Amino acid sequence: MRGLSVRWSLTGAGADTADALRDYVAEASHAKFTGMQGLRFKTWRMREGEWFEGTYVFATAEARASFQETFTAAAATAPVSEMTGGAPEFIEEFEVVAIAEGWDGFESSARG
Repeated sequence: MRGLSVRWSLTGAGADTADALRDYVAEASHAKFTGMQGLRFKTWRMREGEWFEGTYVFATAEARASFQETFTAAAATAPVSEMTGGAPEFIEEFEVVAIAEGWDGFESSARG
């Protein structure tokens, strides 16, 4: 499996940015990625006041490369870039060695 991390800085972002990001994920982004072909799963992570990140796991290197090419070309004007006031700090590929599903299983949710 092939992973991709995209991280934006929240340093200097407005006080309401974290809530705006939560709303954006719940109202638009979660639905966009649910059922996406070639994507195994996506996780949205945040350390309020520090950073916001999308972490993707793709079924194949080709699926990741296709998404990464399209995303990178428009990253500076992506909705999250507009909300945070800047393009991603990094877009980083990685290998997923393994995934273990715990007893409680995975939950697909736009709100914690």
